[in-house]
Amino acid sequence: QFDTIYHEHFSYLSVLAVERIFSAHGLRLFDVDRLPTHGGSVRIHACHRADARTESSALVQVRSDETAAGLHRLETYSGFERKVNRVKRDLLSFLIEARNRGQTVAAYGAAAKGTTLLNYCGIRQDLLDYVVDLSPHKQGHLIPGVRLPILSPQRVLETRPDYLLILPWNLRDEITAQMAAIRGWGGQFVVAIPHLEVIA
Repeated sequence: QFDTIYHEHFSYLSVLAVERIFSAHGLRLFDVDRLPTHGGSVRIHACHRADARTESSALVQVRSDETAAGLHRLETYSGFERKVNRVKRDLLSFLIEARNRGQTVAAYGAAAKGTTLLNYCGIRQDLLDYVVDLSPHKQGHLIPGVRLPILSPQRVLETRPDYLLILPWNLRDEITAQMAAIRGWGGQFVVAIPHLEVIA
């Protein structure tokens, strides 16, 4: 979920990393809570190293899960980079092929994660016509960086694009239900993350 890496989400620490940092300052973890936010987050509970609190089973499990996922190894992050690059190549290939076939593509959702994806991929109006968003506060403005216009969802009904790229892919069910009318002219939905998928 590299598209959640933006301004207020700039630093990410695993429990394994936090334990090393805290240990250097005489602290230790004794519990964690798993949270569903942004694909999975943890809330940590720490105390002084000499405190008598025992480690929770949740902490033991998270530590084990992170070790099994290789979060302590550099190779894991190199693998993540390869997956991110694959998302970029697949999305760009899809958009270029659609353009070469004479098809049109618009996007839904002028959220921060969409801005991150569009800027990372360098997607501008040569590949994507516009972005729509329900918020009237965003309409009439441009996506930062790539400067794609943000319009009302009504624009989709007026221009009838062949594809509607869902930028906040975590809301795909809600958006496909809201914009189901595109199926009336043969339009299809597309998500790029976690992998490119065309939703008929």
